[in-house]
Amino acid sequence: MSTPQIVRHADAAALAEDVALRLVDEIVRAEADKRAFHLVLTGGGVGIAVLEAVRAHSAESGLNWSHVHLWWGDERFLPDKDPDRNETQACAALIDAIDIPATQVHPIPASDGMDGDDAAHAATRYSRELAVAARGAGPVPAFDVCLLGVGPDAHVASLFPGLPQIDEDEAAVAPVHGSPKPPPTRVTLTLPSLNASRQVWVLASGGSKAGAVRLGLSGADPHEAPVAAVRGTDKTVFWLDEAAAAEL
Repeated sequence: MSTPQIVRHADAAALAEDVALRLVDEIVRAEADKRAFHLVLTGGGVGIAVLEAVRAHSAESGLNWSHVHLWWGDERFLPDKDPDRNETQACAALIDAIDIPATQVHPIPASDGMDGDDAAHAATRYSRELAVAARGAGPVPAFDVCLLGVGPDAHVASLFPGLPQIDEDEAAVAPVHGSPKPPPTRVTLTLPSLNASRQVWVLASGGSKAGAVRLGLSGADPHEAPVAAVRGTDKTVFWLDEAAAAEL
């Protein structure tokens, strides 16, 4: 696992713009290498701001999306099109505006989908989709970049402090019940899946995240600070604004 790097910016807007530019560069490089690019999306204010900035740069540059696969690190287990779903927000911020094959957008199932309101079945279905994309190389594809927000409680994806999903080391995707942050039912990639990423980019903006960032960089117990357990195989970057970096 890689040693975290820190990239600091004055504010959230500058952070989102720089992350977007770096992400576009990674997508272009993959196209030049004639390989697929697997990107894990996150929700949250700064995560969605990044996608909005990527949309602007994609429109300006005519970015080719034909080799890109989009995944989600977690999802609120709500009906399709619910405004609180990460998928819904990502579609409004980016996906609806780009020319990407529909078969390469991989949302986590909704609560009114084929699995009904059974989050465990939805997690299993997503696990199977990931395994197909991995083409026998593992339970999930080697994600090129995994975007992760972090909460004030130091959670990432829907891996919350004290919940049993932190210790899940067999399933690629897990249901979450009793989330301390609403809604209570969610579906999340597990730590081994997140850590299968070549690059993990943790995005944090605002003073409320400063304590979580400090824990994430200090080797804290993952049961107390799940963000401390996410590391990319090649690179881990904590993208911070000055407020989020205040306790470093």
